[in-house]
Amino acid sequence: MSKSRHVSETPATQLLRRHQVPFGEHPYDYVEHGGTEESARQLGVDEHLVVKTLVMEDEHAKPLIVLMHGDRTVSTKNLARQIGAKRVEPCKPEVANRHSGYLVGGTSPFGTKKAMPVYVEASILELETIWLNGGRRGFLVSLAPRVLTELLDAKPVQCASVD
Repeated sequence: MSKSRHVSETPATQLLRRHQVPFGEHPYDYVEHGGTEESARQLGVDEHLVVKTLVMEDEHAKPLIVLMHGDRTVSTKNLARQIGAKRVEPCKPEVANRHSGYLVGGTSPFGTKKAMPVYVEASILELETIWLNGGRRGFLVSLAPRVLTELLDAKPVQCASVD
């Protein structure tokens, strides 16, 4: 049987289609803990253009989404200060899965189970095209970053730190 590269709909792609957002579909072979480095390598794109979707929570355990360049990490201290929280930390994977409705490694900011505020590293909005998770492990969508602010009301923040 030949290996199909067709990707079935996810809540993320359904939302994008419903809003008539043009996007590219990019399946790749998911590698456990491979992260953006692995997807960028397989798809032949700069890891800086691959955007991670991170589910975090504040000191009241209120969830939020942070979108960050694949080759950068989030300074939770800077993020907390900019959004008026005492502290921000990553959710445990099972908690993140519950909030988003996706499995960690396949989390998309689009079509999440629970509505959460979305914060985006400001420099992401300056890129021409970004690649981010389409709602399944081993599947990225490419689109214009303005969709993040238009569709998700993503708030720009500056919280990137280089590893």
